[in-house]
Amino acid sequence: MAAAASTGTPLALASERTSYPASILHTDHNEQVTASSLEPGTPYLFFYPYISTPCFLIDLDIETRAGSSNLQDQTGEAYKWLGGVGPKRSIVAYSAICAHKMSHPAKEISFINYRHDPVTFYNKAGKTEQRQRVISCCSERSVYDPVDGARVLAGPAPQPLAAIELAYESDTGALSATASYGGDMYHRFFEKFGFRAAIEHKVGDPAAWVGDKTKIRKLSEYTGQIIKC
Repeated sequence: MAAAASTGTPLALASERTSYPASILHTDHNEQVTASSLEPGTPYLFFYPYISTPCFLIDLDIETRAGSSNLQDQTGEAYKWLGGVGPKRSIVAYSAICAHKMSHPAKEISFINYRHDPVTFYNKAGKTEQRQRVISCCSERSVYDPVDGARVLAGPAPQPLAAIELAYESDTGALSATASYGGDMYHRFFEKFGFRAAIEHKVGDPAAWVGDKTKIRKLSEYTGQIIKC
């Protein structure tokens, strides 16, 4: 992992953290992704830690703070979010597998999406709320707050989205995925969608590690249709 810096990798580790081999984020042209190469407010997709488990990469264009969220997975296990990385600590990554029924981006369609523009929804108190910078799953209307560790704002999701730990090299701006923490859905995902994932990704084992490099692309370039609600 990169050495911690004032605008680099967060200083603390969360509970429930599962370390995986690091994967460098790169483009279609095999160029290393840097913090400055990301379009703020645009959801990118990459696969980590496994070859078929999708993740969002987002420059929220707003500073986030490590340890600002005291979160719980669906078993009641507490953990703290590490915050974003990059020059403004605005770059975050989360599993793109919804914590309710595991809706996720597929090549044909995606019901889960990051919305930088304001979205109106009914919050946990049953009141109408409008908020920008949310991850919204239109399958069952779960809404997550990526500024606050993907905390559940609305809908039936029983826990936040799993967070992906990022390493940031302050001298080059390069980004790598290094770990997953919080309540992940990986094993349930393989049980339910493994066969389809193997076909979609043209692999024999959808639970194989993605490798030391993982390609990112805009969500709109990966999936044929993005549902908004």
